[in-house]
Amino acid sequence: MGRPGQVVLDTHKWIYWVQGDPKLPLFEAETLKSLRNGGIFVPAICLVEIAQLHSRGRIQLELTLSEWFGVALAYPGTELVPITPAIANEAYSLPGSFHRDPADRLIVATARVLKAELMTDDHLIRGYPHVDIFRG
Repeated sequence: MGRPGQVVLDTHKWIYWVQGDPKLPLFEAETLKSLRNGGIFVPAICLVEIAQLHSRGRIQLELTLSEWFGVALAYPGTELVPITPAIANEAYSLPGSFHRDPADRLIVATARVLKAELMTDDHLIRGYPHVDIFRG
């Protein structure tokens, strides 16, 4: 069970939150607002995924990428989580069966190492029984 008051955001949830996208359900937005004193974790791999999505034109940002990162990382309660040795090890020691995508592995591993709930809509991750999914 994830620690109450701590969530790890996947890449899309982070984008939705920062951009005020209605794809982020109200109960998730309210939870993130309630954590403005700490407890919102963003895996470092999300920076890479956003840069890739932006370079391929798959997401539109109203700021330059560098400016967007600066604003997004300054949101109250947000902490960027580096890829630590523990997270790297966990990413490739996940119990059971998990798909090969390295970014998803690192995101799940981050949640597991931090013992936090993972906020994601990714159906492959949501179906993985060895990570606590945020359900509100």
